[in-house]
Amino acid sequence: MDFYDLIKNRESVRDYNPNRTIDLVVLNRILNAGRLAPSASNRQPWTFLLVSSPEKLEEIRPCYEQPWFQNAPHILIIIGDKSKSWVRSYDGYNSIETDLAIVMDHIILAAENENVGTCWIEAYDPKMLSDALSLKENEVVYSITPLGYQNDGYKKLANKQRKPLEDILKII
Repeated sequence: MDFYDLIKNRESVRDYNPNRTIDLVVLNRILNAGRLAPSASNRQPWTFLLVSSPEKLEEIRPCYEQPWFQNAPHILIIIGDKSKSWVRSYDGYNSIETDLAIVMDHIILAAENENVGTCWIEAYDPKMLSDALSLKENEVVYSITPLGYQNDGYKKLANKQRKPLEDILKII
């Protein structure tokens, strides 16, 4: 698929087939896209947690109580370590959130390329996830996404609503 068509057609999926898992080769291609993402000063301050076991899925699914989320066969959790990320000397800005946003974007676009559905989620319970995953003090969950195939009959939106380029572009 053409890259620009992929970007144009990608959308959040909220209807997963719980009985159809993703082949390990496909999962590895998707996760490798995240591994290849750039980060400030190439620090790569991330860890990917792919939750696929029924026991662990059951433990973490309450962190986001949407019915469709409960059906995803895999949940990817992106963990960041602020102590390993680049910090700007002028004002102390820490690049962790930018770095991890780039990672998640790479993963989501790679998943779309593989016809695997995702939905970038930030409205999860961070304390519950941290406890369930036994994270260290310096590790923080920055985003999660289900990974799975859409149910048969799932229909993509006909037209995503985005502002026209001329409304958001200033050439100076």
